[in-house]
Amino acid sequence: MNAPVLEPQFRDHAQQDFARSFGMWVFLSSELLFFGPLLFGYLYLRMHHPEATGMASRHTDMLLGTVNTAVLLTSSLCMALAGHAAQGRDRRRAARLLALTAALGIVFLAIKGVEWHQEFDEHLFPGVGFHPSDGGDAGTVYGMELFFLLYFAATGLHALHLFIGVSACLWLMRGPRAEAVELVGLYWHFVDVVWIVLYPLLYLTLRSGG
Repeated sequence: MNAPVLEPQFRDHAQQDFARSFGMWVFLSSELLFFGPLLFGYLYLRMHHPEATGMASRHTDMLLGTVNTAVLLTSSLCMALAGHAAQGRDRRRAARLLALTAALGIVFLAIKGVEWHQEFDEHLFPGVGFHPSDGGDAGTVYGMELFFLLYFAATGLHALHLFIGVSACLWLMRGPRAEAVELVGLYWHFVDVVWIVLYPLLYLTLRSGG
């Protein structure tokens, strides 16, 4: 089995591995620039429209959201096992685990698509057609519309990142080198953590209120 290639700008493999990992951490930190404003927007909405936030949250499908959370956590376990297999030079097992990780990611996206379809049918997409069944006065409807604006922006951005992760897993299956699997694993776990933050905010917070 061929040893990892040492690029000419690095002194040794340890330095090269550190540079790769550090670069990925810098990239993941920059991704917070996408999700950070959405989280601050949610905080503002919850502080100024708590009743509307609770009413809007009750329109999200908690069952599908919970199932998707379990699917994504399982995919992260598979990714971690793929990294372990790649480190042990068991490329066949790593490829199978990457395939399972990608499949679970696709399941997540399919479930999210079903959920979005339900919300479209319930006239919950922000815009001229926004018309929740229990909207109440204009102020409440406005707060609910802001919630769903943040909801679709956050879940759509998350789905885009997950699609990229799925594509990376499928690409790695051709030759799952340990260093590449490690970097994609960091990205996948980042996407997982983002969902763990979004799940309680969008599906659970203030759900039992008002």
